[in-house]
Amino acid sequence: MQEHEQSGGPPLDQSGAGAPARETAAASRTRVRPSPTPGEQNPHPHPNRLRQRVFEIVEVGREEDRASQIFDTSLTILILLNVVAFAIETVPSIEAAYGPQLLAFEVFSVAVFTIEYVLRIWSAVEVPFLSRLSPLRARLKFASRPYLIVDLLAIAPFYVGTLLGLDLRALRLLRLFRFLKLARYSPALHTIVRVLINERRSLMGAGLLMLTAVLFASTGIYYIEREAQPETFGTIPDAAWWAMSTLTTVGYGDVHPITPIGKAFGALVMVMGLGLFALPIAIIATGFSQEVGRHDFVVTWSLMSRIPLFSGLDAHEVAEIMGYLAAHNFPPNWEVIREGAPGEGMYFVASGRVRVTTQAGATILSAGDFFGEIAMLDGMSNAFAYTTVSNCRLLKLNREDFQRLTSLDPGISAQIYVVAEARKKAREEGRPDPHGNKRPGDGLDIPITPD
Repeated sequence: MQEHEQSGGPPLDQSGAGAPARETAAASRTRVRPSPTPGEQNPHPHPNRLRQRVFEIVEVGREEDRASQIFDTSLTILILLNVVAFAIETVPSIEAAYGPQLLAFEVFSVAVFTIEYVLRIWSAVEVPFLSRLSPLRARLKFASRPYLIVDLLAIAPFYVGTLLGLDLRALRLLRLFRFLKLARYSPALHTIVRVLINERRSLMGAGLLMLTAVLFASTGIYYIEREAQPETFGTIPDAAWWAMSTLTTVGYGDVHPITPIGKAFGALVMVMGLGLFALPIAIIATGFSQEVGRHDFVVTWSLMSRIPLFSGLDAHEVAEIMGYLAAHNFPPNWEVIREGAPGEGMYFVASGRVRVTTQAGATILSAGDFFGEIAMLDGMSNAFAYTTVSNCRLLKLNREDFQRLTSLDPGISAQIYVVAEARKKAREEGRPDPHGNKRPGDGLDIPITPD
């Protein structure tokens, strides 16, 4: 006993056995954390569950979150209705007949948008990159974001007009900022903004070329037509109107050259305008295509990282294989492959669950699994139907691309062959799929054969 105590080991109990180590570990885990000293910030503050939930609904906007979907859809509809109300208020007969109703709708909209703005500011401390700041600094920094500035400008005219007693009609134009609130819910608008930002230098160069063309066209037609038409081409600024309408191929016809040299010069300006003013469109179209390609790259990369079959690949191999895979999103109860469909390709499950029913019962395939490979490899029709159980994100590999994948990475194709052979053998013997997850009690409408 003394020898054990001197060795520093745990004290013996009455039976002579050492105290279990898990008791010591449990005691260390339940040790009370010392309170922070005055002026010291607690590194692990108690989370505000309500504020965190509000942040998830108004900012995160997850597709599987029902409350978030209702919030986003309701705000989108309200924004569109505000745009319609803004337009019909300018019709005198409608404003005279439904003025009180339109005003009530305006008050209701401002109240909803104000609550939305306050909730976003209040939950700003839950933003990951702002969590280290003090609540006041985090909210001020969050309020300076472009989207929050648009939200403020969407409601500020109403309060300014009400508090200062100004005519609200003079502030109607600022209500158009409510339409810009849709940018938060439109990925396409995000993409266009990124394209304009990324291609700003090229667009500025194209704009400089167009300005140069307008300058030379207006100067040329001024010297050619000023004697024949001094009232329309008497100065270069007057001639600039013709140059702009001609270069843009609009051709209003209100101003046009009448001398033979002027007509020939006008034809040259028209041809030049076709190329110059198409340049910005080509820049934006190319940038949009590249941005969509980058987005697809990121999405596919994220989905591939969830599949163990591709987890051992390096970045170069992943980049090559990604060109063969197509990402698809499917809702629940969607028949991805119908029974008897030709084996044109196979699918990898990145997220969600897929159900297949064989003679042995139903099998659930989850993230990381794949299906449809047997019919694809054998060149036959699919013997079973594959239906989604939940929202699924799948990667499809066509038969032709599988052959290219085989030459690019034989290891992956070899694993697919091994799984396919194991599944075929199990199905011939009437056994469940050895690579699926049998989960009784998942709420499926068909029985699942236990292991």
